[in-house]
Amino acid sequence: METLLVVIFVVGYLAIILEHNININKSAPALIIGILCWTVYILMAEKPTAEIHHELEVYVSEVASILFFLLGAMTIVELIDAHEGFDVITKRINTNSKSILIWIVCVLTFFLSALLDNLTTTIVMVSILRKLLKTRKDRLFFIGMVIISANAGGAWSPIGDVTTTMLWIGGQISSKNIVFTLILPSLVCMLVPLTISSFLIKGEVESPSGDDVEFRPTHVPAIRVSKFEKRLIFCAGIASLVFVPFFKSYTHLPPFMGMLFSLGCLWLLTEILHKDKNDEVKDPISVIGVLKKVDVPSVLFFFGILIAISSLQATGVLKSLAVFLDNSIGDIYLIGLALGVLSAIVDNVPLVAASMGMYDMVQYPMDHTLWEFIAYCAGTGGSALIIGSASGVAAMGMERINFIWYFKNIAWLALIGYFSGAGIYILQEYLIG
Repeated sequence: METLLVVIFVVGYLAIILEHNININKSAPALIIGILCWTVYILMAEKPTAEIHHELEVYVSEVASILFFLLGAMTIVELIDAHEGFDVITKRINTNSKSILIWIVCVLTFFLSALLDNLTTTIVMVSILRKLLKTRKDRLFFIGMVIISANAGGAWSPIGDVTTTMLWIGGQISSKNIVFTLILPSLVCMLVPLTISSFLIKGEVESPSGDDVEFRPTHVPAIRVSKFEKRLIFCAGIASLVFVPFFKSYTHLPPFMGMLFSLGCLWLLTEILHKDKNDEVKDPISVIGVLKKVDVPSVLFFFGILIAISSLQATGVLKSLAVFLDNSIGDIYLIGLALGVLSAIVDNVPLVAASMGMYDMVQYPMDHTLWEFIAYCAGTGGSALIIGSASGVAAMGMERINFIWYFKNIAWLALIGYFSGAGIYILQEYLIG
């Protein structure tokens, strides 16, 4: 059964990778392999059907929490964009140099992802880059660097990446220690590819004009919102995003609850703000109008690929993989590096979950090198492939990024940064650990 599941997953994965070669939208094979894997599991497993049903319900709830989080974050960001709120940022970026702009964008992404999280930050930065860059080729390269920067920025913060949060909640790491030990390796993980990329891009920035519909996804003329409304929704939107990690830390409820609460508050604010406007003006800048632009195929793709991966977790395939790495490699640094590279293929969450269950905290107590290095590797290794992290999948859906294009143009930069940061961590442990 396990072999058949792996074969189904690999074939579906290849169909996703070759989306543009076979002219089939990636959402179709993602949904097929997701459902097919669970079908094989329930028909061939020597378990009661009720037990498998319960497992599926648990995994669906986990996937749904990610999808609701993504939906809420994208709606808030699109609502800010509908009110032209990002002009507050873009009008303050006065450089015409691409090499300078990429430094500004990546450094901003790095620190913003530590405050929010890498997924939310990527959604925000993709929306901002639509305002800054007209040429799609330039925009895609910048977004690729945003993915690297967002994942690196999320790794050193207990609320910046879901795997770091898992280790923090599980007691494997403490918040103060993880910030202190991982900020330098994570910074190097971003700075090395950023330095290289600044030599690869030349020339001046070509900004989109207001009439370029392709780069104005909300199609909202400036006349529909006042300067006060623009600034109010921008401030309220950013505040609502920043509120989410604090809500989670205080209530211990899943992040999607805080995100949807923030969306509800922002929804109420916009309804009150625009209640006296006629429908023609109000509809494009309302939450209902923004929701009509939700990219449903990308949401279904996210669901399919995560459900497929959950079947590998439920059947013990990923657990067996983690045990195999431990038995065949042994060295904690090599194990961490291998988990990071694998996380670009099968998702870092189940891999980290398997590691948490495999290693005893008596042998590896809180803030042990093993947990710190796993947090770094799992958080940054996913940048190697476009579907290796939640931020990459979100960017892929928002900008229709080709898997092969990302692999050719961004993967090598991500891997250079990944191994550079890992080297800095090992050196840091050798000198002061």
